[in-house]
Amino acid sequence: MTDILEPHDRRLLRRQMLADDVYEAIKTMLMDHTIRPGGRISIDGLAREFQVSSTPVREALARLESEGLADKEPLKGYRATPLLTLEEFEDLYSFRRLLEPWAARRAAELIDDTGRERLTAELSTAVEPTSVDYAGYKSLTAHDNRFHTLIAELSGSDQVRLAFERTHCHLHIFRLHYDRDTGPEVLVEHHHLVEAICSGDPAAAEASMTQHLINSMSIRLRGIYDQS
Repeated sequence: MTDILEPHDRRLLRRQMLADDVYEAIKTMLMDHTIRPGGRISIDGLAREFQVSSTPVREALARLESEGLADKEPLKGYRATPLLTLEEFEDLYSFRRLLEPWAARRAAELIDDTGRERLTAELSTAVEPTSVDYAGYKSLTAHDNRFHTLIAELSGSDQVRLAFERTHCHLHIFRLHYDRDTGPEVLVEHHHLVEAICSGDPAAAEASMTQHLINSMSIRLRGIYDQS
């Protein structure tokens, strides 16, 4: 037996690494508005900039389209999706407030040692932002998605988990605004949520998630729309 990759396998691995790098680079440009919201995305231009063929760029854009960060227009190519409008923002949070407090309550009702270990392990991956841009917030954005998805999973409902995952809300929310205070506040609230769920207190878990969403919507983000 050998762990050495065959030439064909190495080529596939290199291609996958290249595709992932291009995806992350374009995603960063979209999150930081280097490609402005609503702006046209040039496949040829990006291929030249990254010194790659158009194939990994097209693959990356297909992935970004599935996350709601890029739109494909027939015969025109891709555009960056616009930022959430106020109506879309409020609709997203109305949906989350229907779904996630219930999921937190159910997770607390069903929690076992494995669930406690998974929540604690996920919480340990959280890192405060290092700068006020996507590069600095990338780790927190990924943790935020995994954390909320895990709570939905621990509710025991695949439909709730899938419904939450399909919103890709962590990307669209962080795309709106980066702030020095956001990271520490989010992580403190995540700690409170884990304590409530792991203690098996359904009422506290539901209340903690509700307050977390209210803080995110009304305190951290809602003011963005008042400034525009």
